[in-house]
Amino acid sequence: MSRIKKRVTGLQISLMVILFEIGSTPLFLLGADAKQDSWLAMSAGAAAGFALLLLFMWLQQRLPEMELPEMLRFGFGRIAGTFFGIVYSCYFAYQSMRNLRDFGELTALIMLEATPISITMLVFVIIAGYAIWKGAEIIFRLPEILLPGLLFCYFLLIILFLLMGNVDIRRLTPVAENGLWPILQAALPEILSFPFGQMIVFLVLWPLWEKSGVPVKHAVWAYIGVSLFLIFMNALNMAILGPVLAGSSYLPFLHSVRTLSSLRFIERLDILVTLMIFIGLFIKMLIWFYCAVEVAASLTNTSAKRWVFPFGALIYAASFIERSYTQHITIGLGPSTRIDTIFQIAIPLILALAAVLRGRSSRSSA
Repeated sequence: MSRIKKRVTGLQISLMVILFEIGSTPLFLLGADAKQDSWLAMSAGAAAGFALLLLFMWLQQRLPEMELPEMLRFGFGRIAGTFFGIVYSCYFAYQSMRNLRDFGELTALIMLEATPISITMLVFVIIAGYAIWKGAEIIFRLPEILLPGLLFCYFLLIILFLLMGNVDIRRLTPVAENGLWPILQAALPEILSFPFGQMIVFLVLWPLWEKSGVPVKHAVWAYIGVSLFLIFMNALNMAILGPVLAGSSYLPFLHSVRTLSSLRFIERLDILVTLMIFIGLFIKMLIWFYCAVEVAASLTNTSAKRWVFPFGALIYAASFIERSYTQHITIGLGPSTRIDTIFQIAIPLILALAAVLRGRSSRSSA
């Protein structure tokens, strides 16, 4: 049985799905290898991610009231399950570190050039640690406050792009010029693992729901809505910059916004975009951090507060391992996504197989 007291509404989970999935995703052009078909690669990744979401929800419903460490012990046994629980906790901390490093680098690049990234990252990891210390109620109130403003800013920028005539649909053609294979290669596993496969965190968050089971409708509709939004933003970036410029830019969305520089009544829109990205990055960093703490607390049957400082220190220290932002991005959109498939696909599939086999054996013995 879950040790977590249920205290989160279905609406809060829906908003968290949307904000978590948006995160820093619009900042990058995912599926750039597919060139003008990157939006189709994004669509393929979203469809594969939806299948993963159904798998995660099935697991949670099949093993009700279980937290992720209990699922791992159920599927792999006590010793191996505990080992995989520790590995998952470290994996969540690693993902939190990646978002924290993005914080520091973007702040130094655009806003506070003279401020060391060590100071910026320290401030944000302390804020995240404080939110986790206060509990899940505080964390799940954040999307209610932040998401409306974030979506308004995106809507405003989209309107400005259209009014300024920066969008050229012809840059999205020809469609599927080289067939479907290049599109699928660009989508799998990179786009599947980031951002759609990251829904794995909700195996830790769903037990917080105030009702029993899984908020299926809330999760599904939120996922569909945010997937359509991310596909649209991917196509918008490509329609503004074109395949060559978008594919060669580390931060294509910021590049797109800078095409609005001819506006005389609005200046430094890149600062607005940075604040928007910060909201998504902070939520992702916070949720990964929270999941690392909760898994460790569940494994040791102790208070989550006991693990906030150790994991905060670990995440902060690990954020300095990568020597440059170029290396950070290369690892994050390359080797890291291949490791993700183990945690997001392989292990959940094994757990699902174990649940099916044990269910059959229990029925046959009965």
